[in-house]
Amino acid sequence: MTTTPDRTANRALTPELPARLSLTPETTLAGRLDGAWWPRSRDLAAELPPLADALQERWGRITRVLVNPGHWPVVPHKVAVTGHVLHVGWFTEQDPDKIILLSYTTGRCDLLVIPPETEPASAARLMAAAARPGSILTAGSLMSGEAATIRRMREARSSEDAWETDGGATSAPRSHPAAHPVVGARMIPLPGRTGR
Repeated sequence: MTTTPDRTANRALTPELPARLSLTPETTLAGRLDGAWWPRSRDLAAELPPLADALQERWGRITRVLVNPGHWPVVPHKVAVTGHVLHVGWFTEQDPDKIILLSYTTGRCDLLVIPPETEPASAARLMAAAARPGSILTAGSLMSGEAATIRRMREARSSEDAWETDGGATSAPRSHPAAHPVVGARMIPLPGRTGR
């Protein structure tokens, strides 16, 4: 006898975590992005409901979502969210690092999608950059800029490690003042005192 696991039953039993989201402040400065979203997985059916709920106050009822299928293993056509169904579409021409959400009341919301496996420090930098009002950076340029930052940080760590391995050293902790004598220090007389 073969059994097929019911994945929807497990989803119904696990409580939804709130969406990790950073939105641009409401301002007249329009940018290319309205913020960033850092999903916990690549499961759109599980990740879209908390995102739609988090955006409802500001953007109203989200009715459609557009993604690039490159980062999502399964793109469902419909996802049940609180009180309605979200229609999901995909376009290979769309920036793979962006999600577009459409609402009848306020229009369109473009968010940078930060991959779930991103380190927290990197995700924090990306969320802040994507939420900057009036920014002209695209989702793809933010992601490639962050990749360059990570590369530079690794190279700096690598050269520091090589320097220490090749004989450089960091300052050693001082155990006793006599253990590290001061060599070549000059005595400078204080004003008002005469030298002897």
